[in-house]
Amino acid sequence: MNHLTVGRRLFWSVLSLFIVFAALFIAFHQVRENEYKIDMLNLKLQDYNARMDDALHCMDSVNDRNIEHYVQTHFMAGLRVTMVDRRGRVIYDSKEKNYAAMENHGGRPEIVDALRTGTGYDINRRSTTLHGDYFYSATYFPDSRYVIRSSLPYDNDLTDKLQADWHYIWFTVIMVAILTFVLYRFIQRLDDNITKLRIFARRADHNESLETEDLIEFPDDELGEISEHIIKIYKRLQHTKEEQNVLKRQLTQNIAHELKTPVASIQGYLETIIANPAMKEETKAQFLDRCYAQSQRLASLLSDISTLNRLDDAPELMVFEPVDISKLVAQIIKETALEMKNRRMAFDNRLPAQLVVSGNQSMLYSIFRNLTDNAISYAGDGTTVSLTVRDDGQRLHFTFSDNGVGVPHEHLGRLFERFYRVDKGRSRKLGGTGLGLAIVKNAVILHGGTISAANNMEGGLRFEFTINKTNKS
Repeated sequence: MNHLTVGRRLFWSVLSLFIVFAALFIAFHQVRENEYKIDMLNLKLQDYNARMDDALHCMDSVNDRNIEHYVQTHFMAGLRVTMVDRRGRVIYDSKEKNYAAMENHGGRPEIVDALRTGTGYDINRRSTTLHGDYFYSATYFPDSRYVIRSSLPYDNDLTDKLQADWHYIWFTVIMVAILTFVLYRFIQRLDDNITKLRIFARRADHNESLETEDLIEFPDDELGEISEHIIKIYKRLQHTKEEQNVLKRQLTQNIAHELKTPVASIQGYLETIIANPAMKEETKAQFLDRCYAQSQRLASLLSDISTLNRLDDAPELMVFEPVDISKLVAQIIKETALEMKNRRMAFDNRLPAQLVVSGNQSMLYSIFRNLTDNAISYAGDGTTVSLTVRDDGQRLHFTFSDNGVGVPHEHLGRLFERFYRVDKGRSRKLGGTGLGLAIVKNAVILHGGTISAANNMEGGLRFEFTINKTNKS
């Protein structure tokens, strides 16, 4: 079943309103113009009556001869003049001279109105005396105690004068036609946009290709521009979704690969122990220690993956509370003191005695703990780790650096990628999960900050990052 489109329904609805409005406006104009022309004609005849009364006052005597002379000398085509006394008796008529045979005019509408209000008129009334249609206009003159009524025959000339001006009607019709054309062009462009958007929505819903000719070009207007932006945004989202799917697959593969290593090690050690029941206790204990170390690495890996999933999927569920970073860093220094001592490393902590921010305790701990662990693992023996801060009032600017071996320049841009390792073999030997710096970056972002890594000019690696002092989420 062929339904009208939204654009065409809108076109016919608006066009109908245009036509109704134009018809009502023309009708109203005709009525007003007709009333205006009647008023002007009545005013013209009223003026004639008044001038005739003035002339009669200037005459020596008012009689048929003098009145007839005035009417003849003030000729108007088709004009009939009648004078009536207060009782309605005709005392003069320019067309009929047998006054005695004429009906009493006291009941004529224009005479009644004139005697009551001073003036009166009647339109298109048939004369019982002359048997023709006339326009009557009467004026009562109280001083003279008579009514002067002038009238014009309602012939073709008078009808034409009282008709509305058709030029205006044609002008209105032409304007409606122009507006209809403009509306049609506008609705056509609107309809094209809506049709393309409908095609886009249907294809997007069915996961069909959007790279087709009917979705390439849109009309050059605001709606066309918006439609193009909608499709571009959708395509960008689709592309982003595809990239995310690729990243998820890569991440899944990386997770499987990272989990496989400790699981395989544990399985290998246990199989060796089971296959050799006569194994020396010393060797068995050594294998069990290695199993335990691999299980710890496995637990750390699972914990880091869980942390990243929380940061990715539900950051809004993270609880923010006042956290003293100085106290938190001091705790990390105590926890890593033995390991740093074994590597002859020092921690130069230049944070003030108290440094409180609104943040998530666990995530802030992960930032400084992972940076510290990263430095212990890769900076080298006998190096120094330093931590400084600058407060600009709204956020804290941290610099975490060491004077160790640094990182080759080509690796700096990828340090925060998940499972990325500069030296893969060494990282696994040291028990790293490859997720520490990824957690650091996401935790910094959670706290409204940014982070970057660079090599120090004098040697070593430097991390610069910011943390909002208050929760802006």
